[in-house]
Amino acid sequence: MSVFKIEGGHRLKGDIIPQGAKNEALQVICAVLLTSKKVTISNIPDIRDVNKLIFILGELGVKIKKIADNTYTFQADQINLSYLESLAFKKDGSSLRGSIMIVGPLLTRFGKGYIPRPGGDKIGRRRLDTHFEGFINLGAKFRYNKEEYFYGVEAKDGLTGCFMLLDEASVTGTANILMAAVLAKGQTTIYNAACEPYIQQLSKMLVKMGAKIQGIGSNRLIIDGVTELNGCEHKVLPDMIEIGSWIGMAMMTQSELTIKNVSWDNLGQIPNVFRKLGIKLEKRGDDIYIPSQETYEIQGYLDDSILTVSDAPWPGFTPDLLSIVLVCATQADGSVLIHQKMFESRLFFVDKLIDMGAKVILCDPHRATVIGLNHESSLRATTMSSPDIRAGISLLIAALSARGTSTIHNIDQIDRGYERIDERLRSIGAKIERIEDTF
Repeated sequence: MSVFKIEGGHRLKGDIIPQGAKNEALQVICAVLLTSKKVTISNIPDIRDVNKLIFILGELGVKIKKIADNTYTFQADQINLSYLESLAFKKDGSSLRGSIMIVGPLLTRFGKGYIPRPGGDKIGRRRLDTHFEGFINLGAKFRYNKEEYFYGVEAKDGLTGCFMLLDEASVTGTANILMAAVLAKGQTTIYNAACEPYIQQLSKMLVKMGAKIQGIGSNRLIIDGVTELNGCEHKVLPDMIEIGSWIGMAMMTQSELTIKNVSWDNLGQIPNVFRKLGIKLEKRGDDIYIPSQETYEIQGYLDDSILTVSDAPWPGFTPDLLSIVLVCATQADGSVLIHQKMFESRLFFVDKLIDMGAKVILCDPHRATVIGLNHESSLRATTMSSPDIRAGISLLIAALSARGTSTIHNIDQIDRGYERIDERLRSIGAKIERIEDTF
């Protein structure tokens, strides 16, 4: 097991190219199971979660070839369905939450899909009801083995389109049901669908493959089923969460950075939220330029009440960046209330920040008040452990600004979502080292 050692207090400078979007990559890689034809996907991030999914598809019989850095071809013309009932799959699938999205494509194309209860971040309850209720609405039969935590859906006579109102605008649930619907008989309407850019990307890829989808970008998707899909070429968007992470690093280290080719049209509220924290980021073409600032003044509301930053389904602010906003607020000028509505355990990492000298009040599992230090009192270096991907990168950002040398254990969590983060940080002046943990 590796750890990061970070010597804090150094300013960064240079250009950063964001990696491909993790969440989109997990969706579109699962979509290759919908066709026997070759699919080429570029800008795939080289990160643990995505590599695990590619491994699972290979074990399932998908022919996979890496043709360039971050570019693969996939051909699912000889699928080994018996792998789904093997002990190996129960182990492989349970280690990756994104593996749930293979169920929809397998169900609609082959009439059955199985999955062990998937793992992932320990950030609270992340139920799968939306996925399976959608499959049941399309005509599948559901079963669950409580002893082995193993889910199954079957549709021997195929799926049939219908109208469904999702109980929540689940991104992975929408993706899974959408992929099942494209080969179902008749028309399917998915209302209260998630409409994140990554769902839009998946929809556009499916259309290129021959699917018939209306309402892309809205919360009402109408899908007319087709009998088969073809291959295509697809490019993954830059990762908006990583872009927000780099903005946070620039803010906490008072650094000058340029983030290249960010796809501004797909960033939503991210630039606005960081501007409310006082950062003066600029749009230069499709780049984000962040000048070095000595201080960041948090904006209040028009009535002078305290700023609240909360998460919401798209086009609201993504929950994946709330941890980073919280960390950045610790060194801003002013106070902010962070309201994490979607996951009840995601703010528990703040005790590490309090140990570092941050002024944070954890009001309850969903809310924290941050009183900014305005860089007048630096955070203190410490030893800590990464509890999940986003908290892990937030602690790394804190360590980059802290006085002294910090150690972060369990960095596999960070590697799940961030490609070669230590190498890329060193390229812009960070003092960070990956070493083997001897304990």
